Parts: sequence; structure tokens; C-alpha cells
Amino acid sequence: MEALKEMDALKEVDANDTYENDLPADVALDCKAEKIYYSDFLAVRDSHVPIKKNQITGFIGPSGCGKSTVLKSINRMNDLIRGFRFVGNIHFHGIDIYDSNIDPVSVRRNIGMVFQQPNPFSMSIFENVAFGLRLNRYKGNMQEKVEKALRSAALWKEVKDKLKNNGLSLSGGQQQRLCIARAIATEPRVILMDEPCSALDPIATRQIEELMVELKKQFTVAIVTHNMQQAMRVADQTAFFGVDISKGGRTGYLVEMGPTKELFENPQEQLTKEYLQGEFS
Repeated sequence: MEALKEMDALKEVDANDTYENDLPADVALDCKAEKIYYSDFLAVRDSHVPIKKNQITGFIGPSGCGKSTVLKSINRMNDLIRGFRFVGNIHFHGIDIYDSNIDPVSVRRNIGMVFQQPNPFSMSIFENVAFGLRLNRYKGNMQEKVEKALRSAALWKEVKDKLKNNGLSLSGGQQQRLCIARAIATEPRVILMDEPCSALDPIATRQIEELMVELKKQFTVAIVTHNMQQAMRVADQTAFFGVDISKGGRTGYLVEMGPTKELFENPQEQLTKEYLQGEFS
């Protein structure tokens, strides 16, 4: 159970402290997805995605390329799907989160998730943010913690006088920021976002993008997006995934990855060039 204790102990490690691990100093976690299966279906192969600290890493690619599958594997959210099997490893602070001794719940305390559709609970705005804190038996000042999370999510000024209102009463963009506040309230190391703006209007999308750029000062962020312009606006690093149909199925794989500006202006792989030129989507 030592690995589990280490994972829980990560909450006590200051971001500036040294922590024994084999990762480069600028890498928060290293995802090596050799193969990802859903029962007999090979969904992803050969995808090595290092996520750099205090940067935004964007996952782009056509539908069915496995980018969301890889993202959700990073905090073991896919464990909830019957038949899911991960072959490879994901190292986070010197620990393989797929080690048999690691509790997935402990992983999710350190690696938060924001989903495509805003999913606030049918409870007050305050209790939405406090939910994870109560679940983790937080003993400190709950009011201060909730306010801090709402401020970090750029939502405090809009809701400070209606914290008792139901979270579902907020607009779509506000609901998504509420979900972000809920995710960051427990102070994870990494925040994963699966197409966080796909259900939002352009104004709300811009607010979330600006928020992501602010959040990377405190957190490491990885996002899946179908919007290449969004990746160009917010991502420091971009990973492009393609689809292998050579054996009659659809298996996603990492084509190339690098600094966003370089990948968009000087892609190294022909498939990347074709995708960026709009030859397929």
C-alpha cells in the first residue's frame, strides 16, 4: 500500500519542492499509452504524451482518433467503462498511476476533470463547489475555500450574492465555470478538460479560454478540442492524433506532438499537414 500512501501524500508536496521521479523537470506527468482497449476493440495505440507543468497541452484530431480516450485515461476515468484495459504506464510524481496498489479515487483527487457538457449538481452554488471538499473530509474554513475556488474560476463577482441559488439556474457558461470551480476547489495538480467549450456560445467560450490561460499559473492543464483555432489561442503544446483504418477498424494514435506554434506552422508529418489544411476532419 506504499504507493497509495505516496499518492495521497502528494497533496502535501509543495509545487516548488523536489520530489523523486524519473521525469524531466518540466513534465508534470508522462502518459505512455501503448494500447487502450474496450473489450476486444483496440481504441488507441502507440501514444506517448508528456504533459508539461503549468502549461496547457491541447489534444486535436478527427473524430474517433482517441484523444478523449487518452485524456480520460490520465485520471483513470475510463476505469468506469466495462471492458476498458490500459496497456502502458502513466507516471505522475514518480508513481505509475496504473500500479495495482493505486486507488483510482486517489488519482482523481490529484488529477481533476471538467467534462464537455456542464454538469452542475442540483444543489446550491455553494454546495456544488463544496461537494468535493466534503467528500474529502476537508476540516478547514469551507467558506474561504469555496470563495477562493469561485474567484479562481472567475465566477465570484457574478454569484457572491446568490450562493444559495441552485447551480442549475446559471447560464451555460457560468455552469461550466462552476464545474471548473468545483474541480479546482480540492486543489488538484492537473486539470483535464474534455471539449469544455463545445456546448457554449462564442462569448462564454472566450471567457473559458481566458480562464484556462489564468489557471495554468496554478495548475497544469490538458484539453481536448475540435477547434484548431482554440488550440492555437490557448495551448502551449499540441498533440495531434490520427486514425489508423488499415486493418478495417478505427484505432487512434499519436501522429506528432510539439510546441503549438511549431506544429501549426511547420508540421513534420504529412498527415498533420493535411489535417491542418482542412483536407479531412
